[in-house]
Amino acid sequence: MNPERIYKVLLGPHISEKATIVAEGSEQVVFRVASDATKPEIKEAVEQLFNVKVAGVNVLNIKGKTKRTMRGMGKRNDVRKAYVRLAEGSEIDFLAGE
Repeated sequence: MNPERIYKVLLGPHISEKATIVAEGSEQVVFRVASDATKPEIKEAVEQLFNVKVAGVNVLNIKGKTKRTMRGMGKRNDVRKAYVRLAEGSEIDFLAGE
């Protein structure tokens, strides 16, 4: 994979209540990813950036809500999330600061 593409695939971690429950229970981490990212690209990007072994990747697309605004109807952006299952013994800690 192109080194520049690695930084464009992962947009950042998705921090929510559900994401923290999933992270504690089943060794998964949730990332926001580019809309054109594929499962093999996501797997390779996580493995190279965080030096961990990935067991599997599940991807889901969330359609943006339509909202009524003062100027008419508006639409929020669509979001693509990846649930990355880490192999046994692998861990990613976003809160550890050096």
